[in-house]
Amino acid sequence: MPDGSHVPVLLEEAMAALAIKPAGVYLDATFGRGGHSRSILDRLGPRGLVIALDRDPDARSAAASWSDPRFRFRHAWFSEAPQALDAEGVDAVDGALFDLGVSSPQIDDPARGFSLRGDGPLDMRMDPSRGHSAAQWLATVTEAELKGVIRDYGEERFAQQIARAIVAARAQGPIVRTRQLAAIVAKAVGSRGQQCDRSQDPATRTFQALRIHVNQELAELSLALENVLPRLKAGGRLAIITFHSLEDRLVKEFFRRHAHPYGADERIARLAIAEANLPVPPLKVVGRGIRPSALELHANSRARSAHLRVAERTEGALAQW
Repeated sequence: MPDGSHVPVLLEEAMAALAIKPAGVYLDATFGRGGHSRSILDRLGPRGLVIALDRDPDARSAAASWSDPRFRFRHAWFSEAPQALDAEGVDAVDGALFDLGVSSPQIDDPARGFSLRGDGPLDMRMDPSRGHSAAQWLATVTEAELKGVIRDYGEERFAQQIARAIVAARAQGPIVRTRQLAAIVAKAVGSRGQQCDRSQDPATRTFQALRIHVNQELAELSLALENVLPRLKAGGRLAIITFHSLEDRLVKEFFRRHAHPYGADERIARLAIAEANLPVPPLKVVGRGIRPSALELHANSRARSAHLRVAERTEGALAQW
């Protein structure tokens, strides 16, 4: 059963977006603690199937207690969805759901290094068995690269000051704790950060930037979307919940590129081609982006930045744009 400490965001909206068929096969690309998977299973008949993925070992542990024969779990990054589906003998799915960002259990556990609220090791990896921790990366990164990551992934206006302060601080000793990093950032930003947003910790954007970089989140998302699209059946739905503007921008661009007859080639748009002769794009955008209701926001403040976008696979062939 789902972990009661984690409340799935936009749960009912996501289920409606998937338009679940009782005998369908569905991919939950970000299992977390299973809230979305459980809701899909509740809507499936005995012949339905949910294949869930997650790179977090704690998610794997949570999934191990599930005994529903209609449920399969694979410890994998969501860009590895094709390999996971192949391993389960599944050629195509009737829908795929991505719930991006960090889950509540990850945030609430100081040992994972995601949170500013409690002190813990500066790790931030969703899969601690792969890659370098945030502390390891900070120990060697150049000031210029660090500034770029904080600026681009954190959308932080004080990226230069923060990068300079981190490099200066590590010269005095390794930066290995979350509160240690938060204090360095707060001192670098000073009163200017508080003037920008008094409700937010000055290190929030820096932590977001490091997390995105350490976990290769945007590259993973881009690759995962391209990998999953060919495995969607015609009429299958792709539902994606994002939590910050960088993710949302990437999803919108993916939908635009695959839901337009011209794809990404604007040269074709200048040609005099009859509409009937245009290729059918492989995706059709379904409705507008969906935000949490006031009721959900009241019950779960972590839903405030969530945004659900939905598209449907068509009969159109995938082009190589």
